[in-house]
Amino acid sequence: MNFEEFLAQRFIKGTNEHSLSKPFVRITVTSVVLSVTVMIISLAIITGFKREIKSKVVGFGSHIQITNYDSNLSYETTPIPSDLACMDDIRKVPGVTHIQRFGLKAGIIKTNTEIQGVVLKGITTDFSWDFFKKNLIAGSLLHLSDSVTTNETLISKTLANMLNLKVGDKYDMFFVQQPARFRRFTVAGIYDTQMTEFDKIYILCDLHHIQKLNGWSKNQISGYELLVNNISKVDDIALSVDDIAAFVLFDDGSRLKVQSIIDKYPNIFDWVELQDLNAIVLIVLMLLVAGINMISGLLIIILEKTNTIGLLKALGASNISIRKIFLMQSAYILLKGMIIGTILGIAICLAQQYFGIIKLNEDFYFLSQVPIELVWWHILLVNVGAFVVGLAMLVVPSMVISRISPEKTLKYE
Repeated sequence: MNFEEFLAQRFIKGTNEHSLSKPFVRITVTSVVLSVTVMIISLAIITGFKREIKSKVVGFGSHIQITNYDSNLSYETTPIPSDLACMDDIRKVPGVTHIQRFGLKAGIIKTNTEIQGVVLKGITTDFSWDFFKKNLIAGSLLHLSDSVTTNETLISKTLANMLNLKVGDKYDMFFVQQPARFRRFTVAGIYDTQMTEFDKIYILCDLHHIQKLNGWSKNQISGYELLVNNISKVDDIALSVDDIAAFVLFDDGSRLKVQSIIDKYPNIFDWVELQDLNAIVLIVLMLLVAGINMISGLLIIILEKTNTIGLLKALGASNISIRKIFLMQSAYILLKGMIIGTILGIAICLAQQYFGIIKLNEDFYFLSQVPIELVWWHILLVNVGAFVVGLAMLVVPSMVISRISPEKTLKYE
């Protein structure tokens, strides 16, 4: 143990209840605790929020869609073959984990008392149920078969409430076309994703219904949906898929269109990414609050130890050595606040994650409670950043030590 470490520890242990700096040290520790806690909670909430919103949007539209390039923005799509040879090459694209077929058809639901426009999304046995299994709240998923058509459908809680439907109920759906057609479906299950804009639109059904209603053959579909293993690389994977799909040309001169979920819903993803800016602003403010309190605390400590500083200088201690003593003492205060703040922040996050204490309005936030995702490197980054920034902000105020003169401080001792 060197000279600076020894004195720093003695100063820390020697601070008593009647010391001038004691209340300021407590205030400083408290500010560091609050700053670190708020930063950890903020990052956990924003990360969890982004994850939940992205997973919900992907659950309805997948990561990448391949459709006919002639398809317009409506739900009446131009079909493509369900047995494209290029799909074998697309399956081999790094990052692609699953491919499923789908079909879309707009229609109107009519019950005894209500009427509502919706979109039927036809799916087959290759559909990935992971998302809807997690959000299923009543009934069961669809029992699909390649040979037998089922009238079962999966509807949202939003639609069920609007149309007064429950599991097992039958309802009629009408389709505006020539000639006009209708189908009678049965509610097999009810899901709830809290994404109202999607929940009130989409109903899952057997793809065979879409093919019959549109007059398609059994090998015609609206398109393919691709799932990838990393949404942050979805644009790069979409480009690789497009490089393969671009060489497919149909007899009518049309070709395939490859669209990532980010390109399809840019407003949602831009809004989600905007949350990063909020996190940056909040972290900067918390660091400033903690830093200003650390500076105040250090200056009070130096003021209280003015005579001691003069004595150390008289005994031959350099300004740099004395500054190291007080910076070490400040580092101890900073570390103490960071440890308490980290424990408190993680505890609050875990409480919210497992008990859902804080609720949200689903209509505005698409979630029923505040989401949490703790990422270890976020916590590490917060602590390292707080420590480095905190000490850096203390270097300048510690220079006041060089202005303390031994002869003046010891003159009246």
